[in-house]
Amino acid sequence: MAATNASGTSAVRYGIMRDQVRDMEVVLADGMVIHTGSLAAKSSSGYNLNGLFVGSEGTLGIFTELTLRIHGISEHTLAARASFQTLDESVQAVISLLQAGIPIARVELVDEESMKQINRYSETDYPEGPTLFLEFHGNKEGLKQDVALTKELMDDHHCSALHFESDTAAMNRLWEARHHVAYAYIHNHQGKKQMVTDVCVPISEMSGAIRDARKAVEASGLPGGIVGHVGDGNYHIILMVDPENREDLQQADKVNEHIVTYALERGGTCTGEHSVGVGKKKYQEKEHGDALLVMRKLKQALDPNGILNPGKVLP
Repeated sequence: MAATNASGTSAVRYGIMRDQVRDMEVVLADGMVIHTGSLAAKSSSGYNLNGLFVGSEGTLGIFTELTLRIHGISEHTLAARASFQTLDESVQAVISLLQAGIPIARVELVDEESMKQINRYSETDYPEGPTLFLEFHGNKEGLKQDVALTKELMDDHHCSALHFESDTAAMNRLWEARHHVAYAYIHNHQGKKQMVTDVCVPISEMSGAIRDARKAVEASGLPGGIVGHVGDGNYHIILMVDPENREDLQQADKVNEHIVTYALERGGTCTGEHSVGVGKKKYQEKEHGDALLVMRKLKQALDPNGILNPGKVLP
C-alpha cells in the first residue's frame, strides 16, 4: 500500500495511503537507516520525505516500519445501492453528492456489464444497470440529513432504484458483491486471464472519461467492464483476454493506451493507485515533463548503483 500509494473504497472520505503515513523507517541503498517523519500531526521542518518515499515503489529505499494515522469509528454506518439507466446519470449523481458537501465515506461505480457478472457469480438479483455502491459514516441525526439530501440528488439524476442497508450482515453482503467483481469476471470467463488497468482524472472530467472508456472497451471486442472509486476520479478497466491470442493482447494494450491518453490530455494521471511499475514507464515523460529530470536526479542521489527495483518507474 505504501510502496504504490494505493487507496481503495474509503479514500474519498479518509484519503489515500500517503495521507495515513506519519513516519517511515527506511533502509537506503547504502545501508543507512532513516526515519522520514514524526508522531506529530503536522510539521514544517525540512523536506516532506514521507511524500517522497510513499509511492516510490521500492526504487528509493526499503520500508521496514510504518507509523500510521488512526481514524475513529463512526457512531453509525449506513450503506446504499443506487441504480441508473445510463453511466452519465450515475457519474453526474456522484458529482452532485460531492458538490453538496455530503461527507460520503464510499462511493463506488459498477457499470452494467460488471453488474451482470456480479449477479452470475454472487447469485444476486441486482438491477443490471450502472450502479453506485454508497456508504455513509456519522452520528444518527447527521445521517438522517445526509440520507434525505442523497435521496433528493439521486432523484434529480433519474435514479431508478435506491436501497439503504443498516444491518451489518446486509451491508457486508453489499460490499462483498462490489469487492468480488474481479473474481466474478474470472469465474465467468474460464480459460481467460484478467488484465486490469487504472487512471485518475479531475472530478469535472469523470463523466466524459467513463463514457469514453466504455466505448473503448466495446470497440475492443473483449469482455470487460468499468469499476471505480469515482468519488476521487479513479476508475479501473477490467478486460478478459486469452494470453495465447495475440489479437486479444493487442486490443487490451490499445484500450490501456486510449484511456491513459484521454486522462493525460485532461489533467489526469496514468495511474491513480495501481502504480507505474514497468508497464506505464512510457507515459512518465508525457505526464511529468521536466519534473521527470528531478525524479531521475533523486534516484541517482539515493541509489547511484541502481540496485533498488532496477527498471521500475523511471524510463
